[in-house]
Amino acid sequence: MTWLDIASVTGFFVTWMGYTVFARRKAKVAWCLASSMQWYRVEWMLRMLERDMRMPDAAIIGNLERVIGFFASTSILILAGLVTALTADTVAVEMINSLPLAETTTVVQFELKVLLLLLIFIFAFFNFTWSLRQYSFANVLIGAAPPAEDESFSEEERRRYAISTAKVIDQAGHSYNYGLRSYYFAMAVMGWFIHPLLFAIGYLLVALILFLREFRSRTLQVLLAAEAHKINGESIK
Repeated sequence: MTWLDIASVTGFFVTWMGYTVFARRKAKVAWCLASSMQWYRVEWMLRMLERDMRMPDAAIIGNLERVIGFFASTSILILAGLVTALTADTVAVEMINSLPLAETTTVVQFELKVLLLLLIFIFAFFNFTWSLRQYSFANVLIGAAPPAEDESFSEEERRRYAISTAKVIDQAGHSYNYGLRSYYFAMAVMGWFIHPLLFAIGYLLVALILFLREFRSRTLQVLLAAEAHKINGESIK
C-alpha cells in the first residue's frame, strides 16, 4: 500500500470515530435528532403508564424491530457477497483497472479493501442485533409496567420507571444509528477501489451529511417546533 492509501485509511477511522464522539457530546449541550427523540420517548413512556391497554406500545416496538431486522439480514447478505468477491479477485481487479481514472490495483490491495468492508458490515451486524435485543428488553419493561389504576406507585416512581424504559429504547436507537452510520461510511470505502483521494473525499462528505441531518435538518426543526413550549424548558440530558 502507498503512503496515500495509509493516510486515507487512517483519516477514515479518525473521521468515523471522531464524528461519533463529537455527536454524542454535542447532543448533551445542543438539540439534535437523538436528544429530541429521547425527549419524545420519555413522553411516550409517561403516556404508556397512563393507559390500561399497552398493545399499541408493544406494536410500535415490534415495528421498530422489523426495520432493524431488515438491516441485520441485509448485512448478512452483503457479507456473503463480499466473501464471494474474494473468490473472484482476479476478475474484479481487471475490471477495476479498466475504469477511467482508477489507480492501478493489485490483487492484495483489492483483498485488503474488501476486508475493510467485511469488518465494517460485521460491526454493523453486531450493532443491529444488539439494538434488537435492547428493544426486546424494552418490550419486557412495557409488559412489566405498573397498571394505570395501581395506587401503590407514586407519581415520582412512575416517572422514574418511564425514564428508565425510555433510556433503554434510547440505547437501542443509538445502536441502530451506529449500524446505519456503518452503511454510510461503507459507501465511502467504495471510492477507495478507484483512488485514495476519492475515498477521502467520500468519508468527509459522509461526516458532513450526517452532521447536517442530525443537527441542522428541517426534520429536527419540525420535531422541536411540535412541542416547543415544553422542550424549551426541559433538560437535554
